[in-house]
Amino acid sequence: MTTAEDLSDASLARAARQGDHAAFGQIMRRHKGWLYQFIRRYVADKDDAYDVLQESFVSAWGALARFDPERPFEAWLRRIALNKCRDRARRNAVKRAALTMLGWTGQQNETNTPVPDRTATVDQALKRLETAIGALPRSLKEPLVLTMLEGHSHKEAGELLGINAKAVETRVYRAKRQLALVLDRSDLADLTGSR
Repeated sequence: MTTAEDLSDASLARAARQGDHAAFGQIMRRHKGWLYQFIRRYVADKDDAYDVLQESFVSAWGALARFDPERPFEAWLRRIALNKCRDRARRNAVKRAALTMLGWTGQQNETNTPVPDRTATVDQALKRLETAIGALPRSLKEPLVLTMLEGHSHKEAGELLGINAKAVETRVYRAKRQLALVLDRSDLADLTGSR
């Protein structure tokens, strides 16, 4: 008698696609060890790596219909995990850039961890900043996102947008100025502890 442990990844994926949760559970048990180690190389924090592992399996479950059984399952799963690692890195870059734009230098307590009441304030300020960035006109938002959040140089951003580096610099400056006008300046005061 064949057990789930004896089935190939392709067979388990086929069964999971048809709603067999136990088959997908076997896929997770089979691949979670090496996949966690793969993710851990990209994500410094072990708890964050575990979160990315979970996100990867959730995405894999949702994308089973797109899995090609003729191709290696591990490569497919690794690609999903790599995309999740990149998404996490982008979110962290956005957060760092946003905190920089808000003027927060990461004030911390003696144990070198964020001060708890400031963490909630930071999250609220980041949400307001995300909304404000989303409301920028495309001509300002795109250069800002490419340079401040994606890490491109003014020249690289200009090449992507079809404008010169000086135009990118000007638009980023205007975007920052517009964000400063839109954002409630109490965000900055709350984050730095000053009024």
